Amino acid sequence: MGRKREHYIIDGYNVIHSWPELERLSKGELAEARDRLIHVMQEYGAYENFDVTIVFDALFTTDEAHEEKRGRHLTVIYTAPGETADSYIERLAYESVREEREVHVVTSDGAEQSVILGAGAYRLPSRELLKNVKRVKKLLQKEFLRPIAQVISRNEIGGRIDQDTAALLDAMRKKRN
Repeated sequence: MGRKREHYIIDGYNVIHSWPELERLSKGELAEARDRLIHVMQEYGAYENFDVTIVFDALFTTDEAHEEKRGRHLTVIYTAPGETADSYIERLAYESVREEREVHVVTSDGAEQSVILGAGAYRLPSRELLKNVKRVKKLLQKEFLRPIAQVISRNEIGGRIDQDTAALLDAMRKKRN
């Protein structure tokens, strides 16, 4: 059996409020900021070959607790009323570490980072994840969005033969005409 995929557990609102673009977006439309984060993490996780779980507090939604699968490797969790993202993340990180998975928790909450380290998971500050995402986005653009058309240049024989041969060929051409 192969090695298990790394598991990234993301404190959704912490990341939204740590990334300038998402922070601005959340001021007007929090649901759109959540959707943007989910989309970005789906791309990033697919490229890096990670399993990703994004956890959002129930505090900012009227929905009941639920889980949404977004493809095979991304899950979005909305906690139950009264349950914080931190407590859910701590429990999930502990369970994933016990399954012998490499777990990375993305949050900039200092207390949460201490608990995560104690559970045996790695911590990744929200801003550091942003740097990683930007790096991958540049790689993807470079790899997949480079110009498709090659520069077309003439491939003339005159540039590849010596002067005597060129003169001989020119004389032959003139005889035919």
